[in-house]
Amino acid sequence: MPASDGSTDPHQWLEEVTGEDALAWVHERNALAESELDQVVDPRAADGAPLAATLQREILEILDATDKIPGVVMRGEHLYNFWTDAEHERGLWRRTTLESYRGEDPDWEILLDLDALNEAEGEDWVWHGASLLRPAGLAEGEPYRRALVDLSHGGSDADVTREFDLETLSFVPESAGGFVRPEAKGSLSWIDADTVWVSTDFGEGTMTTSGYARQARLWTRGTALSEAQPVHEIAADDMAVFAGHDSTPGWERDWVIEAHAFYDSTIHVVDRTTQPPELTRVDVPRDLEANAHRDLGIFHPRSDWDVAGSTFPAGSLVVGDFARFQAGEPELHMLFEPTEATSLADMTITRSTIVLSILEDVVHRLEVHYRDEHGAWVQRDLYPELRGSIGVAAVDADVDDRVWVTVTGFLEPTTLRLGDLAEIPADGEASDLDVIKTTPPRFDAEGLDVSQHFATSDDGTRIPYFEISRQDRAEAEAPVPTLLYGYGGFEISLTPGYLGAIGKAWLERGGTYVLANIRGGGEYGPHWHQAALTENRHRAYEDFSSVAKDLLERGVTDRDHLAVRGGSNGGLLTGNMVTLYPELFGAVVIQVPLLDMKRYSHLLAGASWMAEYGDPDTDDWEFVRTFSPYHLLAEGTDYPPTFLLTSTRDDRVHPGHARKFAAAMESLGADVRSWENTEGGHGGAATNEQAARMNALMYTFLWNTIGDAGGQSG
Repeated sequence: MPASDGSTDPHQWLEEVTGEDALAWVHERNALAESELDQVVDPRAADGAPLAATLQREILEILDATDKIPGVVMRGEHLYNFWTDAEHERGLWRRTTLESYRGEDPDWEILLDLDALNEAEGEDWVWHGASLLRPAGLAEGEPYRRALVDLSHGGSDADVTREFDLETLSFVPESAGGFVRPEAKGSLSWIDADTVWVSTDFGEGTMTTSGYARQARLWTRGTALSEAQPVHEIAADDMAVFAGHDSTPGWERDWVIEAHAFYDSTIHVVDRTTQPPELTRVDVPRDLEANAHRDLGIFHPRSDWDVAGSTFPAGSLVVGDFARFQAGEPELHMLFEPTEATSLADMTITRSTIVLSILEDVVHRLEVHYRDEHGAWVQRDLYPELRGSIGVAAVDADVDDRVWVTVTGFLEPTTLRLGDLAEIPADGEASDLDVIKTTPPRFDAEGLDVSQHFATSDDGTRIPYFEISRQDRAEAEAPVPTLLYGYGGFEISLTPGYLGAIGKAWLERGGTYVLANIRGGGEYGPHWHQAALTENRHRAYEDFSSVAKDLLERGVTDRDHLAVRGGSNGGLLTGNMVTLYPELFGAVVIQVPLLDMKRYSHLLAGASWMAEYGDPDTDDWEFVRTFSPYHLLAEGTDYPPTFLLTSTRDDRVHPGHARKFAAAMESLGADVRSWENTEGGHGGAATNEQAARMNALMYTFLWNTIGDAGGQSG
């Protein structure tokens, strides 16, 4: 056990990610966990088959399903998609036309086969994405010819970038002038056919303490990466620098962003016509998000913003002519003003409209805003008939006003629609939405019901949560196994989405699932996030425990049949449930977590999160230690059965957190097991098969601890 003041750490040797002794410890714990969980019998199987094997097969069938909706982005005449299934474990990058995509069996052109690439190169590449160079003559029919492809070893955040030829369907060799960025936490982005922005590891002193790039440079084809022209450098203790080019015809702009921390940035517009390139700061508060589209500046303040004689509240959305704003003559208009119940969840920009996705008590609705012939802003409700979680994305904001619209819910499979906002009648009804793709059900939802409830936290705040359970739950003879999930950090909102594997592995077998919208998230805008920062972090844990208590008080379940699950920041959340509220839970799942809050800022990307949690190397430790699970473990406490899952290749949240917490719990004789995947990065799995295995072990643990091994069949 570590000392409560963090001065000694007997398990620090487990931070050696690939150390021989540390990996031997990992392999031993993996074997113990698998030996225990692989022996659990599926009570539904007449042949006594192992539950983990059954769940793994069922989950993998969902992940590998060939009738999933292929997510696409449109570039020119083609829709591009990255696809994985049983035959393509690492995946295919491919493209088709919109006309073909509308059909049941689109005709896909394969651009890159990652499984074949790995076999040919003897690598373990995982897809990280691709960006295409918009051709100068696109309007005249010039096709897309070049792409920058990002690939990661085993799913880690660090990746490489390689230029890809869309005509020859091959990588452009570095020896032939191709752009190649070596492995690092950085980026490469197009400016034109021979110029890119690059932020990467240029050698000693060029990476931040968080492990990200410090320098933004201009790199010209045919020159060495080391010779790329420096444009801007941030401080070593900032988080990262980002640089990019807006290729909107007639409105080209270059940006350099200093990310000091999450939601703390300085934004610059770059004039590349000068030598050296000149940076002009966008004069906004550092916690304000700003960008531009064509003539418009778009501003989203996270604290009240006083400008041009007006005050725009935190969480609002404000627009105005960007050139005039930069010239110090702002004329601004507020498109959205939040209330106590509403927040701006997302924004989508098309050629001439702005679509707002608004949450009202965590329920979505849409608005579209556009300028009339006199330049005045008009607001209309958009697609009011849609119900569920609604996502909107522009098809190509430089070209037209078409939008992709996805609709989903806990029990409703995702539907993809296509709409056109070019002509919105005076009555506000937009053009009809065309249904393009639908996903078939992945689990039996008959008899299941979704309801929203509100718990009361320790300080009286109402905390919303969703419950997905059987309609006849109250008539059950025994308490229903209930899994409570939460996150509560970085202004990330948890909204309803089709449960898929959760539905198959948990709901269909009779479990209840609960999603908590605690503070620290963004469900009610910036103030909901800010209410649980640093010294107020305890509020997130009070909120989560209050939801658990409400479930017990409402008779949804009892303590022995209630479990919690969370990952990353949510792993810190469930780690605090173990140490602060052990009496509430029958089992706890902790995934890719932060747990040692004394050391977190010295491990991998941890330094970039100090605005969220505080700096443990200062007097902040006095409050940070109150939510550092690793230091809160105590002898003589009856801890619930706990399962920790992480990844050796997680280069964002160090696997040492999970390793050390498991070791400390072992030293106390607690009921703990841990399992570490050797690939997967922060997601925990690099392939569908790995994800299925990881989740099968997790649900087997839950059924074996709070659910009588899945015997609570509905």
